[in-house]
Amino acid sequence: MTTVTPRSSSAPPLTPTADSPSSTPASGAPATAGPRSSSLDWRIRFGALALVWGFSFLFMRLGTDGYAPLFVSFGRMLFGTAVLALVLVLRRGRLPRARRTWAHLTVAAFLLNVLPFSLFAYSELTIPSSLAGICNATTPLWGMVLSLVALSEDRPTRRRFAGLLLGFAGVLIVLGAWKGFSGQDPWGTAMALTASASYAVGWIYVKRTLSGTGESHLSLSTGQLLVGTVQLAVIAPLAAPLPSSFHLVPVLAIAALGALGTGLAMLVQYGLVAEVGPTTAALSTYFIPVVATAAGAALLGERLSWNTPVGAAVVLAGAALTQTGASRTGRPRRTRTEDAAPPPGKAPRPEHVRP
Repeated sequence: MTTVTPRSSSAPPLTPTADSPSSTPASGAPATAGPRSSSLDWRIRFGALALVWGFSFLFMRLGTDGYAPLFVSFGRMLFGTAVLALVLVLRRGRLPRARRTWAHLTVAAFLLNVLPFSLFAYSELTIPSSLAGICNATTPLWGMVLSLVALSEDRPTRRRFAGLLLGFAGVLIVLGAWKGFSGQDPWGTAMALTASASYAVGWIYVKRTLSGTGESHLSLSTGQLLVGTVQLAVIAPLAAPLPSSFHLVPVLAIAALGALGTGLAMLVQYGLVAEVGPTTAALSTYFIPVVATAAGAALLGERLSWNTPVGAAVVLAGAALTQTGASRTGRPRRTRTEDAAPPPGKAPRPEHVRP
């Protein structure tokens, strides 16, 4: 589930949670558009967020037991949109009005929601949910690779390059490359890794096109999910057979995936960013592969070999290194209210690991 949370000095992205666990914040949003303070301790919300995003991969797996992956993604987007739309109405907000903004939201919704959500759902037809969760943790690695090309202000350092190499070495360990990839399905794994890369591409697109719109974070995030829902409402019936029966457990899993893992999680993450800052809030996504692996083993009976947890730890260590040592030359300081909210469901900004 990847949520993309930019550093305080850079412009924001849209919503990792796969599943992150990826909503669209606007650097020019008014301070009054931010989330209201919560009486619930931020540490409790932090832990709940990590659990929800980690369990998103289990929810996706359960959803695909009854419905085609595209309809799982459509349901996820529908429930997530409903949550954000309700909050937008209660706060007396409004959707964006500029046609240019909606055009960019259409692209952002595809890159940060429609494509990665669907690829993760398809991948879990052939790979364990734990592996999908670990692949989600490669988002910051892809983000660094792409930012070196697309974002001139992100200067490479030896430490960040070391983190990049370490992270991808961790992926090879997880897959058991020395013994034929441990029998993991190559196509399923490729789809999960492509989904993670899509979050990184989407963040860069948002950074270039949707910062400084003057719209609130909630308005942009709701618009993004709404556009993504419409896209899947058109694509899903054309690419997959319409559901012909009702399956209780898959429906409940999809509802939880959308309402909790996409809608509510984005609101909680944005609240954490405003309260404790983007760096601390982003740490929640480092627990996603841990929770996803534990949930898959305990509740789905997925078997784990030693290389899975070891490789996951190496991936996270590499991802952490890619966040350090970036050049800050010429970057203006920004206030907390200008920091970006994460994209619905996936992980913080590419350098931080989304939903």
